[in-house]
Amino acid sequence: MPYTLANLLTLSRIGAIPVLVALLYVDGVAWAWVACGVFTLIGLTDWLDGYVARRWGEHTDFGRFLDPIADKLLVAAVILVLVAREKISGFMVIAALVILCREILVSGLREFLAGLKVGLPVSRLAKWKTAIQMVALGFLIVGDAGPSPIREIGMIGLAAAAFLTLITGWDYLRAGLTHMSGDPRPSGGAALRPGKTAGSIG
Repeated sequence: MPYTLANLLTLSRIGAIPVLVALLYVDGVAWAWVACGVFTLIGLTDWLDGYVARRWGEHTDFGRFLDPIADKLLVAAVILVLVAREKISGFMVIAALVILCREILVSGLREFLAGLKVGLPVSRLAKWKTAIQMVALGFLIVGDAGPSPIREIGMIGLAAAAFLTLITGWDYLRAGLTHMSGDPRPSGGAALRPGKTAGSIG
């Protein structure tokens, strides 16, 4: 493994996930805010490792492989614990399920396209989806420990993220099906780029 700063930041993000999960199981108003703070710091390392890789030219195959995995592990772990702790409940569980299913779908699609050495660039809509999703999860981590609108805002954000998840997930799938069918023409907003690795999918 290339021991670059960017890769170490990505590894630290994965290593911090069990700490975050443990904090999510601790009751108390103060601990909810601590968990939200840790979640925010983990999210910042996602931006930081990308910045470091670009700034210092530390792009590696290992980093391109690990970065999206770290992101998906974080989202999946937080959503599962929030559902288990009933901070996500009722109809919103379906929204959480949509997000999780899309992450699995995209991971499988990325693996398939990697074998073809085809990249799937992150669309602008997918970036908005990720941003809304992360903010919503942060609000839901705080939940009832914060002022009354926080949990409601988190639920609305999660529903919005799930809606965008359906749109972007279908866009990526449709683009991937183009290569599965042998048609080299790109389809939809998620244009495929031959010769690139499929390392970044939002």
